[in-house]
Amino acid sequence: MTDTTDLGAFRAEVRAFLNAELTPDLARAGRRATSVFSEPEHSTAWQKILTARGWGAIDWPVEYGGTGWSAMQKYVFAAECARAGTPNLLPQGLKMVAPVLMHYGTPEQKEFFLPRILSGEHYWCQGFSEPGSGSDLASLKLKAERDGDHYVLNGSKIWTTHAHHANWMFALVRTSTEGKPQAGISFVLIDMATPGLKVDPIISLAGEHELNQVFFDNVRVPIANRLGEENEGWSVAKYLLTFERGGRYAPTLFAALGRLRDDAVDDPLLQERIRREAVTVEALEAIELKSIGAKGAEAALYASVLKVQGTEAEQRIAVLGCEVVGPEGWAVPDGQSSDRMATAVPRYLNGRAATIYAGSNEIQRDLIARVSLG
Repeated sequence: MTDTTDLGAFRAEVRAFLNAELTPDLARAGRRATSVFSEPEHSTAWQKILTARGWGAIDWPVEYGGTGWSAMQKYVFAAECARAGTPNLLPQGLKMVAPVLMHYGTPEQKEFFLPRILSGEHYWCQGFSEPGSGSDLASLKLKAERDGDHYVLNGSKIWTTHAHHANWMFALVRTSTEGKPQAGISFVLIDMATPGLKVDPIISLAGEHELNQVFFDNVRVPIANRLGEENEGWSVAKYLLTFERGGRYAPTLFAALGRLRDDAVDDPLLQERIRREAVTVEALEAIELKSIGAKGAEAALYASVLKVQGTEAEQRIAVLGCEVVGPEGWAVPDGQSSDRMATAVPRYLNGRAATIYAGSNEIQRDLIARVSLG
């Protein structure tokens, strides 16, 4: 890969921007995030600041508002944001449904949705998992029956992150029971204000409200809100999952290790374990950089590899974080708690799901074997 960009100058530009625009409140929100999701008042505020600079969607094509940066510029930007501790941007819109809209959407769908995703006006959630249908996604049962120019939806979705904040959902629905289960699924976009839709909270082990169960009682969704052809949603979902599973894990993990190194300065045994973990993250970074530009089956293979390696490293680092704070970290944090004390245990508890969501790591290993062994 050839890249003639002056990355040193670019890094300095990004750092200057972050120093100028990342407010103390947003920086604190970034430090206090206990999962890959920041609260919408912080993620949307940061999204608007980035968009005003033209940096709101670094992975999008230029014609839709992207930056036109090289792959290495994007990597440097991710590393600098991780180092500075910026709030996490909502991935369901920018990184997941947006690429699907670009690939499968009609001109009218692209014109309506993409600018609103970029501006932060639309806040998305993902309706894939159901009770009894997690990694076995093909068994989903949320029924969508045609009625004129609408689908009528009945059933439920579960583990729906930030559904209580979202104003739009992308979802997989059952439009046919004929043939293979995968052949009867469609991909639809749902306005969360539609009558008949109800969101119930699920409180996590960390005591946080991030997840929900969403119920559909005769919810009417325009057929015009379907992406791709009817009963071909499985292909759309597989395309989307490439973006959900892949990503840049290493910059965030390096930043987390750096903070742990500072907090455990007086513990030589922990310092040694942190150094060992840094070696695994360096290997992960090498895979991420090698994956740049991969297409088709190769891109899907890298996405699965990165999902396995990235989430398992994330969990190991979360364990180190708990050891740094010690037993006191399990107490309920108050307003005076340090960032590390307030977040170490919730990050550990929330991170247990990382190897399950987006397709469990056991499923990813099966996919890797199938592709690698033909």
